[in-house]
Amino acid sequence: MAGDAEGPLLNLDEPLSFWGGVDPATGVITQPRHPGHGRCVAGTVLALPRGIGSSSSSAILLELIHNGHGPVALLLGRADAILALGVVVSREMGYGTIPVLECDVSALPRVGVARVHAEGGVTVFGAAS
Repeated sequence: MAGDAEGPLLNLDEPLSFWGGVDPATGVITQPRHPGHGRCVAGTVLALPRGIGSSSSSAILLELIHNGHGPVALLLGRADAILALGVVVSREMGYGTIPVLECDVSALPRVGVARVHAEGGVTVFGAAS
């Protein structure tokens, strides 16, 4: 899904399950052993190597977008139809949408401000060297 978005980059090294791994009311990562535990996905350009887990992850992402606690964009190292479905359903229900791109997230810096471009590019500013 294309679109423009900008926000702080949250580039996670490990896959994440939204079902049971992200609080749908706050956007906080609750998966106990995840390196991002306690971080919040709200308002971020969220980069993941891949999604994991239940098909219910699409419902959690839908709820996060609807309540304003979701990421502003989703960058995936491997395409994930379940997460993309949550974004599509959100758009169809009139809740809004976010860009979802498949890209090499391992090549992105860990911090900075990321801008996702409608044509599919990602630019990161203020990245630490």
